[in-house]
This record gives sequence, C-alpha cells and structure tokens, in this order.
Amino acid sequence: MNTISDAFLLSLQMMAQLDPELLRIIGLSLRVSLTAVVIGSILGLPLGALLALTRFPGRDACVVVLNACMGLPPVVVGLIVYLILSRSGPLGTFGWLFTPAGMVMAQVVLITPIVAALSRQTVADLWIEYEEQLRSLGLTPLKAIATLLWDGRFSLSTAVFAGFGRAIAEVGAIIIVGGNINGFTRTMTTAISLETSRGDLALAMALGIVLLAIAISINAAASALGNAARRRQGA
Repeated sequence: MNTISDAFLLSLQMMAQLDPELLRIIGLSLRVSLTAVVIGSILGLPLGALLALTRFPGRDACVVVLNACMGLPPVVVGLIVYLILSRSGPLGTFGWLFTPAGMVMAQVVLITPIVAALSRQTVADLWIEYEEQLRSLGLTPLKAIATLLWDGRFSLSTAVFAGFGRAIAEVGAIIIVGGNINGFTRTMTTAISLETSRGDLALAMALGIVLLAIAISINAAASALGNAARRRQGA
C-alpha cells in the first residue's frame, strides 16, 4: 500500500463488498462486548442501587473503591484475569484462557464498576425524589430497588451504554486474555493494532471506520435516551 489515500479507498471497498474477514472480526467484537455488557449490567445495576439505598459500616469506603475501579488499567485487569484463568489459577479447569469466554470475563471486570457507579447516583437521586411516596406504600429502601431501577430505566441506560463503549473499545485486557488469535479471538481493536504494525492499513482503516461508527451510534443513543428521561421527568 503506497499511500494513505489508496488504503482508505481499499478499506471502503472492503466494507462495500462485505469482506468475510472484516465481518468475522466485527461479529466477534460485538458478541463479546454485548455479552459482557449484559452480564456487567446484571451485576452492576443491583450493586449500584444497593449502595445508593443502604447504609452500613464501610459503605463510604466501598463507594470510593467503586469509583476508583471505573478507571482500572485494562492491562492490569488482563493480567489478573490471565492469572485466574491460567492452568495454575483457580478457574484454570474451565479452559477459558485464549477464548472468547475469557475475553468476556475481562470485559465484565472492566464494565461492572462503571455501570454500578453511574447507576448508584441515578438511583440515589430517584430515591430522594420518590422516597415519601414509596414509604407511604410500605416500601423500604431495599424493597424499592426493583421499582426504582424500572422507573429510572431510561437514565440507567446511559450507564449501560457507557459500559458498552468501554467494552467495544478495549484492547489491553483482551489481547492478554484472548491472545489475538486469527479467526478465534481477534477483535476490532486488537486487529487494528496488529494490522497497523504489519502495514495493512486497508483492513485497519476499515475496522477503525466501523469502530468510530459504533462509538458515534452509542453516544447518539445515550443522548436520545437521556433526553427522553428528562422529558419524562418534566412531564
């Protein structure tokens, strides 16, 4: 590839022709990230709500740790998950190292604190707004968790989208845990890194364009749902 413009045109051609390798990499990236987001949301939303509505010794410390975990270094998470999934690790018998399952696990570790921390503040605000009404119905804070999570579903979706955005753009953790194996654990971000180092700019650019499109779509969806939540609250 002699010029950047040639690489860009070839990347557009690959997308237009639905290049099989391109589609395979995109499909794996979406499957891994969406699975991780579902699991991370199942864990993170109740955890955030629990921290928002309960008071116990050490709660403030838990909140501080949770907020700090939003910025976990991906390579450190990858190393920890690698050690856990290695043959001598506690989960080594599952054989998840260098598999999509292991990549999902690494992303879940990264996503869950983000979803939990963002949902904690949303649920806390909802409890302040509806506390009197919910108590009049005989609901304690713990019993009100499901109600508040449902009522704040539009606002909470922003936390889920933030988790997905972190997952789909992740490279450090999954390249350590997944190994970047062609046709098996190669995602968009790891492929971009590899193909750029190889000089195959066409595939790297095509994947980059798709990744940017996904990122823009995520932000647009989060903004739309946030606006819908504000209109609903103002109604």
